[in-house]
Amino acid sequence: MNTSHVKIYDTTLRDGTQGEGISFSVTDKLLIAERLDAFGVDYIEGGFPGSNPRDITFFAEAKKLKLKHAKLAAFGATRRAGVKPSDDAQLRTLLDSGMPVLTIVGKTWTLHVTEIIKTTLEENLLMIEDSTRHLVAQGREVIYDAEHFFDGYKADPDYALKTLAAALKGGASNLTLCDTNGGTLVDDFKDIVARAVKEFGGDKVGVHCHNDSGLGVALTLAGVAAGASLVQGTANGYGERVGNANMTTVLPNLFLKMGRTANCAQHLGQLRDLSLFFDELANLRPDPKAPFVGQSAFAHKGGLHANAAQKVARSYEHIDPALVGNRTRVLVSDMAGRSSLTLKAKEMGVTLDEKHPAMKELIEELKEREFRGYEYEAADASFKLLVSKHLAQRTTFFEVESYRVIIERHGAELWAEATVKLKVNGESVHTVAEESGPVGALDKALRLALEKTYPQLRAMTLRDYKVRILEGNQSASSRTRVLIESGDGERIWGTVGVSENIIDASWEALRESVEFKLSLG
Repeated sequence: MNTSHVKIYDTTLRDGTQGEGISFSVTDKLLIAERLDAFGVDYIEGGFPGSNPRDITFFAEAKKLKLKHAKLAAFGATRRAGVKPSDDAQLRTLLDSGMPVLTIVGKTWTLHVTEIIKTTLEENLLMIEDSTRHLVAQGREVIYDAEHFFDGYKADPDYALKTLAAALKGGASNLTLCDTNGGTLVDDFKDIVARAVKEFGGDKVGVHCHNDSGLGVALTLAGVAAGASLVQGTANGYGERVGNANMTTVLPNLFLKMGRTANCAQHLGQLRDLSLFFDELANLRPDPKAPFVGQSAFAHKGGLHANAAQKVARSYEHIDPALVGNRTRVLVSDMAGRSSLTLKAKEMGVTLDEKHPAMKELIEELKEREFRGYEYEAADASFKLLVSKHLAQRTTFFEVESYRVIIERHGAELWAEATVKLKVNGESVHTVAEESGPVGALDKALRLALEKTYPQLRAMTLRDYKVRILEGNQSASSRTRVLIESGDGERIWGTVGVSENIIDASWEALRESVEFKLSLG
């Protein structure tokens, strides 16, 4: 047996969808299954066949998928007490799903046996063994999920181990130990897994962890260190309550830190894209601070850090970001020094020498603007325009003579009218536009004024708009920061505006967004 090889079992489509706010359509689930297969996971758990119309349709359609590596699994439970396996409706539904792998959950905690399903300890062992045997006899691989195994082991270790032995006797290919309540600590978890590995062999033991104590990933890694050879988890840690073990964190730790191998290890460079794919389908904003795959995972803000990272990347980065499909980012703030600015400019495609005579004035203006409330961490385009100005490389595409916004309400209808006066190539241009909101009206009027001269603006769209009130103690006169995210189908950029007037702050961010698009050519 190769003790370094680990099998990866993804339960995003079942356990992950039990998380609050997580919902996937049938089409989403089919796309996810294909993407996980391409990534190289070994098992994809699709849900409960027969439990709801969505999962019924998914399993019917999933039979048509041409997966290259992964095995699809249907999830269910052992037979009911006092019912023969051949007569149990749920076991019949599992078989009817047509899936090659059937994962069944059984009780390992005496509390659940006697108080929840109200049967005897002996009958529960028979339920596990003959349910497994019945499914295996139909030519299916059976994975046994030992529910509440760690709580059960603490209450009665001998009985908890007997439930595993029953599943193995029935022909289960794997005994997955579930920390269902997510309350076990690492040392206890590792000791208990080691006991199961000693009893049944590491090639038969898997782990399934929840994050209720913030330890889902740590427990999973501890389980592998103790000898487990299969790990279950979900993309981005989706799951019931606070979630499951996060596979986007588990996998790089297994492969890059623990020296383990798996079929999907060869595709680790796709990990960030995979994470973003799941968040997109789940309609969630990606967590910027997610380990390995988050936007901030390899971001440097302090000048000292940026300087050191420029000289020797590993001095402030625990791995090469490219290994997980990420990249180094330099954040510009009032903490920035010459090294930070040089690196950030390079990242933006601008050559900037630390000894350039404009550097001193650039740093001074940057710090003064940050003091006034500007923030450039999410406004790379505004930063590039600021650098270009100090290098005397900023092109003037148009000049703003004036703008005006009027808000009108007529009964239930609210409208904004924007008037913009510009000079374009020396000629005055005066446009008026209406929209439901002031920023939309300004954007429309600005485009009307410029698109004839600069048709490339037709490809540009506003993707996101964020407002933050600064110095809240100033009430309605407080300074406002506006961040606008724009895109053109090929790239995405951010701009920032700050003012005591929210419309003026929005106009600044909007104007710079258009100016940046024009600077791209």
